[in-house]
Amino acid sequence: MNMKFIIVGKNIEVTPGLRSAVEDKIGKLEKFFNPETEVHVTLSVEKDRQKIEVTIPVKGSIIRSEQVSNDMYVSIDLVEEIIERQLKRYKNKIIDQKQSASFFKQEFIEKEYMDEEEIKIIRTKKFDIKPMYPEDACIQMELLGHNFFVFVNAETDQVNVAYKRKGNTYGLIEPEY
Repeated sequence: MNMKFIIVGKNIEVTPGLRSAVEDKIGKLEKFFNPETEVHVTLSVEKDRQKIEVTIPVKGSIIRSEQVSNDMYVSIDLVEEIIERQLKRYKNKIIDQKQSASFFKQEFIEKEYMDEEEIKIIRTKKFDIKPMYPEDACIQMELLGHNFFVFVNAETDQVNVAYKRKGNTYGLIEPEY
């Protein structure tokens, strides 16, 4: 095992069983990464939601996934599959940013993966971005029946995205300069 695991628990004790499940399952990803790659794992429990968040920082980008189920072991399985799919799908993009290539094993870089789901943009929309307050953007989003809304924040003059979260709450994405 040459990946470095940093495992944290929120509202859950990281038992030896959970630790070894994480290391075994996520450890399968070590075939893609160079030794010494750090894997940050947060396990958390909210009611019956067993969530795992995995972040693998590589230079120039970050590989991240979170999965929720009602069983932590299922969440661990899911998150490994998703990251593996992300890696294969975005391999060329990740490696193109040459600086991050040093984080990956040569075999992974040289292997061709079929883009089973090549990303294609099929429609482009142009629209007028009006300055408004985040609350108004949420109302506008509701009126349109969308689950996100792009607008210029009247308070900051920056482009923001308001989005709908589970449980009828809202989130706001702001740029960080």
